[in-house]
Amino acid sequence: MDERVIGRSGQRASVVGLGTWQLGADWGDVDEKDALAVLEAAAESGVTFFDTADVYGDGRSEQTIATFLRGRPDLHVLVATKMGRRVDQIPENYVLDNFRAWNDRSRRNLGVDRLDLVQLHCPPTPVYSSDEVFDALDTLVEEERIAAYGVSVETCAEALTAIARPGVSSVQIILNPFRTKPLREVLPAAREAGVGIIARVPLASGLLSGKYTKDTVFATDDHRTYNRHGEAFDQGETFSGVDYTTGVEAAAEFAALAPEGCTPAQLALRWIIEQPGVTTVIPGARNAEQARANAAAAKLPELPAETVTAIGDLYDRRIKDQVENRW
Repeated sequence: MDERVIGRSGQRASVVGLGTWQLGADWGDVDEKDALAVLEAAAESGVTFFDTADVYGDGRSEQTIATFLRGRPDLHVLVATKMGRRVDQIPENYVLDNFRAWNDRSRRNLGVDRLDLVQLHCPPTPVYSSDEVFDALDTLVEEERIAAYGVSVETCAEALTAIARPGVSSVQIILNPFRTKPLREVLPAAREAGVGIIARVPLASGLLSGKYTKDTVFATDDHRTYNRHGEAFDQGETFSGVDYTTGVEAAAEFAALAPEGCTPAQLALRWIIEQPGVTTVIPGARNAEQARANAAAAKLPELPAETVTAIGDLYDRRIKDQVENRW
C-alpha cells in the first residue's frame, strides 16, 4: 500500500490506516480474539498506521495493540496514541506533570520506551492557544518520551490554530463526504505548513456504509445509541453530527453513487484518500473482513469526476446546513 509522510515528523503512514476506538469500548462488545484478528487482517493488507488513545477502554485498545505487535516483530507499524480525555476537561489539567504521567501510562500499555506519535485528544479550545502546552510537548520530545506530537480537533478553527504551531506534526480531524468543510481552509493550510492530516470518522459512524435503516438498533453501550445528541462527548463524533434520520436518507443516495466494484464504504474512503493534503484515513473495523475491505480502497481506481461532483451536490443539499455552523 502507498505511504505518505506525516508532515514535519518525517514518519510515514499507509494511506489507509486503522482506527482502534472500537477495540477498546463504545461500539458494543468486541472480544480480544476478534480484536487481534482485525489487527492481523489490517497489517496483512498493508496497513502500517494504527491510531489509538489511552481512553479507549481505559487502555484496553493500547494493550491489545501491544499484544499483537509483540507477536509480530516482523511488522513495521507506526502507532499513534492520544492523551487528555481521562481527566476533567479543563485547560488547567494540560500541564507537563500530567503529560509525563499520561505518557508513562501509555508507554507501559504499548510496551515501548518512546511513543511514535502522541496527539492531544480534543482538548478544551483554549489549550490550542497556550504556549505552555506546546512547550511541554516539546519537552516530551526532548526527553525522548515521544518522537513527535500532533492534535486531534473538533473544529476547523481549532485545526487552524494548531497548524500555526511550529512543532505540530499532524492534525486529526473529522473528514468524510458528510463533513467537507475542512477541504476549504484546513487542508490547504496544512499543506502549506507541512502538517499531516489524519482523517477520522471517515464513514460517519457507519452511515456511509449504507447498511443502516431508520429502524436499526445499536447496543446500549454503543455511542451511536447514547451520544446521538452529544450527551457524553461532542456530538460531532457520532454520525458526524448529522441527524440520524437525515443521515440514513442521505446515505442511501450516497450508496447509489458507488461505481461498479466499489462498496459505499470504499467510495467514502476513496473520496478521502484523493483529497489533496490527506496523509491517512483511519476507518475502524469490527472484524477481519471489514479491515480487509477498508484497506482495499487504497487500490481502487481514481473516482470519476461526475461521481465527485455528485457527492458534493449531495452534501450541499442534505448535510451542509446541519454541520457547517458547528464544526
